[in-house]
Amino acid sequence: MQAKETLFADLVQGRAQQFQVPLYQRTYSWTEKQLRQLWTDILEQAELLESGEKASTHFLGSVVLAPSPQNEATFPRWLVVDGQQRLTTLSLALAAIRDHIADGQPDEAERIDEEYLINKRKNGSDRFRLLPTQADRAQFAAFVRGPLSEQAVGGAVAAAYGFFRRKLVEAADPAAPQDVLRIEEAITSRLTLVAVTAERADNVHRIFESLNNTGLKLSQADLLRNYLFMRLPTRGERIYETYWLPLQDSLSNDELEQLMWLQLVLDGDDRVRRQDLYAAQQQRFERGEVSEAEIEAYIRELYRRGALFRRLLHPEKEANKAVRAHLHRLDTWQAQVTYPALLLLLDRRERGELDSTDTARAMSYIESFLVRRMMCRVPTNNLNRIFQAVPGQLPLDMPVADGLHQLLSAENRFWPDDDELRNKVRTAPFYKFGRGHQRKMVLQRLEESYEHPEPVDFATAQLTIEHVMPQSPGDEWLRMLSEDVVDGESAEDLHSRLQHTLGNLTLTAVNAELSNHPFERKQGLLQGSHLEMNRRIATTERWSADEIRARADELADRAIALWPAPLRGVGRAERSRDWNLAHQVLAALPHGTWTSYGDLAAFIGSGAQAVGSHLANTPGVANAYRVLTSEGKVSDGFRWTPQDVGGDVRARLSADGVRFTTNGAADPAQRLSADELASLVGEADGEEDAAQRAPESQGEETRADRFYAQLVAENSDERRFFRRLAAHDSPETVDAVRALFAHWEELGGSVRWVGNDTMSSAFLTLGETSAPGRLISPISLMPGGGWVGSAHVAFRLLAVHEPFTDHALRAEFLRRLNELEGVDLQERKPGPDPSFQLSVLENDRNRELLVETLTWFRDRWEGWGTD
Repeated sequence: MQAKETLFADLVQGRAQQFQVPLYQRTYSWTEKQLRQLWTDILEQAELLESGEKASTHFLGSVVLAPSPQNEATFPRWLVVDGQQRLTTLSLALAAIRDHIADGQPDEAERIDEEYLINKRKNGSDRFRLLPTQADRAQFAAFVRGPLSEQAVGGAVAAAYGFFRRKLVEAADPAAPQDVLRIEEAITSRLTLVAVTAERADNVHRIFESLNNTGLKLSQADLLRNYLFMRLPTRGERIYETYWLPLQDSLSNDELEQLMWLQLVLDGDDRVRRQDLYAAQQQRFERGEVSEAEIEAYIRELYRRGALFRRLLHPEKEANKAVRAHLHRLDTWQAQVTYPALLLLLDRRERGELDSTDTARAMSYIESFLVRRMMCRVPTNNLNRIFQAVPGQLPLDMPVADGLHQLLSAENRFWPDDDELRNKVRTAPFYKFGRGHQRKMVLQRLEESYEHPEPVDFATAQLTIEHVMPQSPGDEWLRMLSEDVVDGESAEDLHSRLQHTLGNLTLTAVNAELSNHPFERKQGLLQGSHLEMNRRIATTERWSADEIRARADELADRAIALWPAPLRGVGRAERSRDWNLAHQVLAALPHGTWTSYGDLAAFIGSGAQAVGSHLANTPGVANAYRVLTSEGKVSDGFRWTPQDVGGDVRARLSADGVRFTTNGAADPAQRLSADELASLVGEADGEEDAAQRAPESQGEETRADRFYAQLVAENSDERRFFRRLAAHDSPETVDAVRALFAHWEELGGSVRWVGNDTMSSAFLTLGETSAPGRLISPISLMPGGGWVGSAHVAFRLLAVHEPFTDHALRAEFLRRLNELEGVDLQERKPGPDPSFQLSVLENDRNRELLVETLTWFRDRWEGWGTD
């Protein structure tokens, strides 16, 4: 390759020639931000010309050129490998100048046209000195030809031309006129470029990759498109017009990238990650000598599947009513993770391997798989692997729908059966499961199952989830509950256990009117509802534990009928996962907090006695001693297991920041309720729940309301965290922690702030954006309350998160952390999680090592989630 500094005029002037932007390049994309900066640079150079000063020119950037396959000795044609944005912008600026002076200085306008914009003696597309990529070509040509036509309206090219026309009018202001021809001279003779010219033997695509495959300049879809059309020297134009351009116009760049990834998955690559799409597809093509015909076949197939993919994005495009209904519900569920299976079904139907009836039946299994797992609180962190594996694992010896049913029922798929679903509907806090839109969809489907002759239009109805027995019960509600308590349980504990169960929930448009009023007042409003489920509630004489359980049983029957069960004998879920969830939330208890047996039982949908028995007989449960009675006392039946270190419980609690009142009870202000426990492991949809609770409480703010409000108010929690940190640590430590947070966010993580009046924490978290449904926090940072701040490694909590269930990975995590000077972390079984003082981060090398370790952690976690 040859490189030399040049001017725009020297590059494009002279004999007839053409600069072609290849099909593989993305479209023109400069925005007003880049245009404004360029205009400022142009005016500065124009002023220097006007003053006669001898000053250096302005460097604009590089242009990489290569001989075009259409090159001719008498008419040189160059591929613009890099720099098309600059060349297109300068050409549009000169077209705007030409049109601005056309009436007053027609000769000068003609000169600009012939020197920079057109090849005067050529026709057709050869007439243009710059030929943009096909998507921009017609619009660009309209501005170069002039006068403007309708096809030149709208788009980035038109916006750039319009920008320069406006700026030229401003430059002609009589109060401070500027010479337009000086502006032209500044563009053509004062903006320098480095022109890099490749030889014909050079691998142009490799050059393009080296220029664009770093940073964020091009997406995976951009790179793969570029690669494909570089391999289509003779068929590119036709294939681009026939298949690629319509596909590109019908999908966003992100959607197109997702389709390309899905095509790889459907073709059998069940381990590829979207971020590795380009490399994986390129590797496939380069395993052998791939012809243009094979690449064309790939693009044709992508085009065909694109039409099917748009039905997933826009279910209203599906013609069959039953299939359309399933697609709508899965779209409402935001079940993008199921796209590999859904696209497979639509693809097989189009190929004639199953009809619409069987397609709808297969989709019902997918819907049931998601809904039953959510209702039974099965973790979602492996859903992407399950559905990505469907195309490669689908049985070949049975019909597609039956094969999918069997595959999803297999061992370790954790598709809850009827017995588990019935039990969870009766006992588990459904209101704390999944996301708000998912809970609402379940209730909507249950309402539809009554088949009311005049059903509610859910698309327009402003319905929210209502607790029939309110979250903040008055005396009348507690008196009613007290009639149903057994085994010494209090009315408050019974309320905590039943309030969020499905039997106590409904949909309504009058949440504010229902509020937390007594049941007799709610009955009248529910009787007038258009929802059948509400009218049935209204016919009940009272609403307490027995009625809630009876309704739960009725809804369970309907749920079982709506959402098919897995096949028996193929595999079933392990019930131990509820205790794993309890272990997770106990390990996540922030410093200075405790919870009760009843709170933990309500959180997992169990009973207080069962929780006590489990903790008493299960060794190694983190923070088990921080589960107390509802009065804040250590239970009379509490015993350390033989494997635990033991010691005085109250001393251990004090060391963990738990305060005690004068009567020896743990401070109730430090107690975490079931709702607050849910927030610690990402179970609650806090913002929505808080918004829905507000009308019920009618201004009576509960402690849970305050907690959720604090979770949503991230900025206030951040300020609280750093105020407490600065109170007991040096300014250098505070700055080091801020720098750590910035590095963590650069790695794709987020900082999750948790705080109340007694404590403040910052959790380094992965999973809220890059992998919906998965949440993991390797380290939490806590400022001291009279002591220096510390970082806590969630060693035991990691043990229930893949891939860190592997002890060797957890040990490697500790080893890497111990490379920090002044850090010596040891695994303790049992005992508190290992920690180190935040002041060690003042050392720059320590901070670098920690960022490297966190990068290692992120890579292990993300790699497992998609492998």
